[in-house]
Amino acid sequence: MSGVVSDVSGFVLNWLNKLGITSTYTGLQWALIQLSVIFVAFAVALMLDRWLSPRLEAYVRNIKGQPQLLRALAIILRRMRWIFLTALLWVSVEAMQSLTWISRSYLVGIAAKLCTAWVIISIVSRLIRNRSMAKTIAMIAWTVAALSILNLLPQTIIALDSVGLHMHNIRLTPLLVIKTVFTVSVLVWLALLIGRFADNRINNSEDLNPSLQVLLGKLIKAVLMVVAIVAASSLVGIDLTALAVFSGAIGLGIGFGLQKVVSNLISGIILLVDKSIKPGDVISVGDTYGKINELAARYASVISRDGREYLIPNEDLITSQVINWSYSSDLVRIDLDFGVSYEASPHKVRELSKAVAATHKRIQAVPPPVCHITEFGDSSINYKLRFWIRDPGQGTVNVRGDVFLLLWDGLMEAGIDIPYPHRDIAMRGPVKVEISNPQAKPKRQSRTRRVKADNPEAD
Repeated sequence: MSGVVSDVSGFVLNWLNKLGITSTYTGLQWALIQLSVIFVAFAVALMLDRWLSPRLEAYVRNIKGQPQLLRALAIILRRMRWIFLTALLWVSVEAMQSLTWISRSYLVGIAAKLCTAWVIISIVSRLIRNRSMAKTIAMIAWTVAALSILNLLPQTIIALDSVGLHMHNIRLTPLLVIKTVFTVSVLVWLALLIGRFADNRINNSEDLNPSLQVLLGKLIKAVLMVVAIVAASSLVGIDLTALAVFSGAIGLGIGFGLQKVVSNLISGIILLVDKSIKPGDVISVGDTYGKINELAARYASVISRDGREYLIPNEDLITSQVINWSYSSDLVRIDLDFGVSYEASPHKVRELSKAVAATHKRIQAVPPPVCHITEFGDSSINYKLRFWIRDPGQGTVNVRGDVFLLLWDGLMEAGIDIPYPHRDIAMRGPVKVEISNPQAKPKRQSRTRRVKADNPEAD
């Protein structure tokens, strides 16, 4: 135990000597002076931030039409106190080195380097859109930079690599885990970045249909992810053949617990290959009607007219009946049933309904609207008005309602009535209304009178 304590104390003293702090009175005195300089610089930086940052922010808010510049300036404004502190520390280092020995400003120089590293890393990490990932990467990068600035990085690496666990042909150490996580994260991030860039280029290509665009984008992303993981494993020295033991367990898990997931994945590939549905199509699945927004690996995103987004598993789109309103053509026919009185000329009603429907902006001129007589009803002649639209994604109920209103206005202006069924009720015999009191006792005389009233021959 005493040996461990002596080793630790020797390491601490050696590290303090590297920082310019000795056990002598002069060394401790200059250490306190440097700490005071750092504290005063921090206090001055806070005051400058409170005084200058609101004025700079008010000036930045007046910049219009340059969102990228505004975002960059906002990132800098949120770190003004650290920028002020970094500048003050470097000024203090230069001033102390010009007045005394360089070793007597070593602590202030280290503080200036740490602040500089933090400012640079925090600003650069903001290029990552994911906030949690950006903070994690910033803390890891600054920790490595701080250990390097404090001359502790080699000792830390040795300490992390000294403890390990042997698993088959792999020696698992904390250093290996950290290197693996860092390497995989960086390579996967690069793979996602390249995949997103390739996906955007493919989606902007007019020579490829939407289904082929989605399929190529997903294949490129999958290949890049596999390459990133394999490359990361090779870089950290992990032999992938050592992981072959887990393949049987993975296959067993897929066979029992991931059947639906695999089925949805394969169904998604089939949907992309056979081009039965694609982004932008208007479909009906059961009670769901809407426009396909995205074809994901496991589901299809369908946005209905009321703004709800349904996530339909790909397997349901393969096994269920799907109505694709825009599969081979986006031309959709809509039927309207109505009836008018027998007093109106059927020829005039047909021509009027077709002319009224043709005035709507969403109804196609080719093929033109048509109107047919369907039956001679009990109280009206019934018609069926048919017309075609090319934008079913904009809704079909709304265009039906508009045409009904146009048809109503046209029939009213032409003096044509829209009948409604009438019912005649024939009343036979007198209608009697009796008000009885359940608490009163029935009287024989009232019964005799009622009989006489009902039967005039009784007299």
